[in-house]
Amino acid sequence: MNEQAKDPQEARRTPEASGVDLARQALAAAREQARARGNAVGAKKGRQPGLRSGARADGRDPMPLMAALDRLRTERGWEMPMAVAGVMERWPEIVGPEIAAHCEPQRYEDRELVVRCDSSAWAAQLKLLAPQLVARLNADLGQGTVRLIKVQGPGGRPKGYGPWRAPGSKGPGDTYG
Repeated sequence: MNEQAKDPQEARRTPEASGVDLARQALAAAREQARARGNAVGAKKGRQPGLRSGARADGRDPMPLMAALDRLRTERGWEMPMAVAGVMERWPEIVGPEIAAHCEPQRYEDRELVVRCDSSAWAAQLKLLAPQLVARLNADLGQGTVRLIKVQGPGGRPKGYGPWRAPGSKGPGDTYG
């Protein structure tokens, strides 16, 4: 019984750790981990091994802008979209000036290039040339970049009528008010 009586008394004598004490313990543990890694606070460069600048190049050195942009492009996986954007700019060089005057690329999605032509005759002509253009684009951009060329004819104005419109209506605004 004496042992049971002593335990609560000893617990009362030992003070509980306050927030300040816990912070000090955490700081001491962090400093110890930093020393183990070689990154001690206030450590002199010659004495402690760790991450520091030197005469040789490392990942923290400044680099030219184009090299940084190339690195960003490869890290983010933007090579193919940027290459296709270059195709959009060089379209007349790739297909020739005569076709480029009548057909222009609209968008590139899921390895498919959508091209709009100004007449149905040019759309038919481009559909016949599509396999050759796909081969030429893949040779320029890399194999498998363009799988298909979708050719669209001339786009007319959108029709202003549908199954739920009355003849002569001006849209949903004329039924309210």
